[in-house]
Amino acid sequence: MARKTANDDPLASVTLAVGQEDLLLDRAVQEVVAAARAADADTDVRDLTPDQLQPGTLAELTSPSLFAERKVVVVRNAQDLSADTVKDVKAYLSAPAEEITLVLLHAGGVKGKGLLDAARKAGAREVACPKMTKPADRLAFVRGEFRAAGRSATPEACQSLVDAIGSDLRELASAVSQLVADVEGTIDETVVGRYYTGRAEASSFEVADRAVEGRAAEALEALRWALSTGVAPVLITSALAQGVRAIGKLSSARGGRPADLARELGMPPWKIDRVRQQMRGWTPDGVSVALRAVAEADAGVKGGGDDPDYALEKAIVTIARAARSRGR
Repeated sequence: MARKTANDDPLASVTLAVGQEDLLLDRAVQEVVAAARAADADTDVRDLTPDQLQPGTLAELTSPSLFAERKVVVVRNAQDLSADTVKDVKAYLSAPAEEITLVLLHAGGVKGKGLLDAARKAGAREVACPKMTKPADRLAFVRGEFRAAGRSATPEACQSLVDAIGSDLRELASAVSQLVADVEGTIDETVVGRYYTGRAEASSFEVADRAVEGRAAEALEALRWALSTGVAPVLITSALAQGVRAIGKLSSARGGRPADLARELGMPPWKIDRVRQQMRGWTPDGVSVALRAVAEADAGVKGGGDDPDYALEKAIVTIARAARSRGR
């Protein structure tokens, strides 16, 4: 969740929201606007992009009003403001107007650092909105969402939700809201599985298994879920390659017990049994066609094509057809 400085008054003269996590940036704005409208229902909110905040615009927006109305001025992507506009903002920071709250959304980093430093020096209330790239951060976010809703969720449920939804914080927040609204009592792993089992099971190997079994529609559905939960396209092409190669190896191997074949082919015994079931319908020509399709998809997702998703879809359809090549 967003981290705040010691000055935690949303009605502070200046709030500085720093980071690149859109959901947290939007929430920082919403918190200020809600506090302002709680103090004055007629609060005027102006939400501006850098191109809308020209030199002189801030002075106009913050000039004393005859009716002394409360106002919130939101400036998005403050790091992209022009040099002249930055001068205006810095001048305002030194003498902010009463009944006006300025909210600066800044990506952080080097660009526009002068404005960032000036706002901090002026004592702005700061809300950190960092991009959550680590699974542990997203897990903490989900736990915080349940706590904020006043609900209890088991650690396993929180982890299952992160595994199922992926890296999109908006989707994670939406999923928590849905579970809180629909489910009474403690939310556990079983509940999460009931709501999101299709997503939780989606993985690169799920895609590959359905494709080599000739189940194109199911493989494409699993692909969409996998991509939406953050599975890298290169992992999917790798799984497809492993699946097709396993069928090629087993189809050319001499018969024998799973344990013997496992040692010969370098596979675990349980996989021998699975591949035996998957290889029905395959022919040597089908394996060759499928391997070429995987190679083309691999090149496509590594920069050789314009649309990695399409490259994967095309490969899956080709592999599924190859899986049904025997007898045609």
